[in-house]
Amino acid sequence: MAGVAEAGFVTLGGIPQWVEIRGADAANPALIALHGGPGMPETPLLRHYNAAVENAFTVVYWDQRGAGRSFSRAIPDASMTVDRFVADLEELVDHVRRRLAKDKVAIFGHSWGSALGTLYAAQHPEKVSTYIGTGQIGDLAASERAGYDFVLAEAKRRGNARGVAELTRLGPPPYTNQQMMVQRRWLGRFMGMFGRVPFFKAVRIVLFAPGSSPFNIPKVFQGMFFSLRTLWPQVSAINLETAAPELKMPVWFLSGRNDHQVDAAVAEQYFNKLVAPKKQLVWFENSGHFAPFEEPAKFNATMAEIAASLR
Repeated sequence: MAGVAEAGFVTLGGIPQWVEIRGADAANPALIALHGGPGMPETPLLRHYNAAVENAFTVVYWDQRGAGRSFSRAIPDASMTVDRFVADLEELVDHVRRRLAKDKVAIFGHSWGSALGTLYAAQHPEKVSTYIGTGQIGDLAASERAGYDFVLAEAKRRGNARGVAELTRLGPPPYTNQQMMVQRRWLGRFMGMFGRVPFFKAVRIVLFAPGSSPFNIPKVFQGMFFSLRTLWPQVSAINLETAAPELKMPVWFLSGRNDHQVDAAVAEQYFNKLVAPKKQLVWFENSGHFAPFEEPAKFNATMAEIAASLR
């Protein structure tokens, strides 16, 4: 069959949302990629580091409600709920199934996208061929506590008196979205905003990747602030150990060993408890929260292996 390369707005949940579909062969399994944040579109980074995945899957990239090119000031705050995002994803899945003539799609979720993807897969197993998570959320409250303990200990280990003082004043979670960003700022200073990917390289990719434009940057930042403000109180309370204790399709966790943004040990606890017909945990020993970009060759090879298992 022919390849696919298309991009444009699809109406989901009553609002236009940006969707790209790209793949070398439309006969390949379909994969919907769910970005993190909330509100952080990752299509330029995924296409820069992980374009090889498009040879194994037909990949659907989506700027979620309120994020990136899907941001609009007209989106009501009240529509920014986890349930609404699951419903938007349901509409997108059905759109992709019709467009590509597929009975099922694979779901790939990163960070917040891993919570969205897991919740969707638990609710609609008949439409999901496999679930793949990286930066996988489990019990997010436990993860946030572990992340705070790590970054405070790291500030002390490095002798960073300012960091120790600011983090001590902050105290352990739960946090508002503004408080969470204080902890993340120190974590990024110690571990890198994008792990082993230099921050300014990541920014250049987002600005100048094919299909990107510096004119999109205001929407990207407006969407991030809007999404975090409206969604963080709900997202921070997610515990998939209770909300999604079982998935009825094969499950893959692709976990950065050094992930302290969504704590890797807490994700492993969820993996161990999760009931699934088949599950596999793949460790990325040299990665933190951004394994697809930090170890792209291993990530791309693993995704090709997953695609092969679906044929």
